[in-house]
Amino acid sequence: MGYKTKDWRNSMRVTVDYNYMMAKSLGEKGIKDTELRRTKELAEQAFNYVTDNRGKDELFMGWTELPYNQDEIVADILATAKQVRKKFKYFVVLGIGGSALGPSMVFNALKHLHYNELKDKKRGGPKFYVEDNVDPVRMADLLDIIEPDKTCFNVISKSGATSETMAQFLIIADILEKQGLSLAEHMIFTTDANRGNLIKIDNKYGGKIKKYVLPDGVGGRFSELCPVGLLPAAVLGIDIKGLLAGAAYMDNLCSKSNIAKNPALACAVLQYITMKQGKNIHVLMPYCDNLKLLADWYCQLWAESLGKAVDLNGKPVNTGTTPVKSLGVTDQHSQVQLYIEGPYDKVITFISVSNYATQTPIPHGCDDIPDVGFLGGHTMQELIQAENKATAYALMRAGRMNYTINLPEVNAFTLGQIMYMLELQTAYAGAMLGIDTFNQPGVENGKIATFALLGKKGYEAQKAEMDAAPALEDKYIV
Repeated sequence: MGYKTKDWRNSMRVTVDYNYMMAKSLGEKGIKDTELRRTKELAEQAFNYVTDNRGKDELFMGWTELPYNQDEIVADILATAKQVRKKFKYFVVLGIGGSALGPSMVFNALKHLHYNELKDKKRGGPKFYVEDNVDPVRMADLLDIIEPDKTCFNVISKSGATSETMAQFLIIADILEKQGLSLAEHMIFTTDANRGNLIKIDNKYGGKIKKYVLPDGVGGRFSELCPVGLLPAAVLGIDIKGLLAGAAYMDNLCSKSNIAKNPALACAVLQYITMKQGKNIHVLMPYCDNLKLLADWYCQLWAESLGKAVDLNGKPVNTGTTPVKSLGVTDQHSQVQLYIEGPYDKVITFISVSNYATQTPIPHGCDDIPDVGFLGGHTMQELIQAENKATAYALMRAGRMNYTINLPEVNAFTLGQIMYMLELQTAYAGAMLGIDTFNQPGVENGKIATFALLGKKGYEAQKAEMDAAPALEDKYIV
């Protein structure tokens, strides 16, 4: 593997503890070993489907090979990132969906939580922003704090037809041109290798805009480990080789079809069984502020992949569970009451950290007030870990299913592991459900309606259909 030592890699292994999913802990509310055995054949079929179709672009399985086939790309990205750090004060990603959630998540996970507020020397790189929405106030506020002549903009869209991203592009391109600034000097495109609107735009500028390829077999929500995510991460000084090495390490851990030896398959089987039991809400709850946006990224991965109307045979199934993001300890004070005493319709996945980047001692004080004094002499790491364990235990005692993904610490290698594990888990679950995990027809329908409303050429029939829809009645507006 060539990434640190074997002993170090093994010491950084991400593990899954699902004791609190099982009947031994939960009694009748838990999963019996016999239920696991009943899914054995289906799980093996799902494993084989994913294994047999690795790297197939036509099935959008190219993401499975990203840990192994990017040496030249990584070298080029690292060289480009070095120049960006030298030249620019700001680095702005223009994208949406996985093109925005992935870079934001890795930034949040592996950089200082107040990175943009650090002094230049301590920060060591440009200030970083992801402009992922088309809220007009958001764009205006971004323009209030960046200086376009000191900014590099990374435009991410495979087709160059993503309305949100291209609206952002048009606004920024107009500003740059009005200031007499070169797009080639201030933009990097991440797009298709040979076709699409960003290629056409680059051709207008003599092919001088730096470009990276979003591979054909990699969908947006699976794209963080390709140039979509690797370039922004490298600009921030994040160890992108470590991310890929972690993904490769997890891929090896998941090389067996036995759920006792494959953590991603085990998680998929647990979710599949509970889905069939009617537990339709899947909560991801990191106990680490650096992993807060991992839950946002995962919500797209899971929801777009598994929320499908029909199976591969065209049979209506309307499958999928609703992912919910949560944060420990914060949401112990807002959501956990519902999790413990509300409907039995949820599975909670905790993400726990064994060693935080700092422990932060809690000083002694107020010893005459027992409710406060007992905290003295402990650390904030001890406190958050105790609350994590206590919440998992309280849920178990209430008969509520939960399991824990444990990271030894938060670093590029462990983040690469958990990302790849969650991607594999999603692929396995989709295969078990018999659906197309990698399309998104529901999203496409919304795009078509937007095109029609804004008068895009070729969508006149859809506009006429919308205009002919029954008028909204005032009596239903309050």
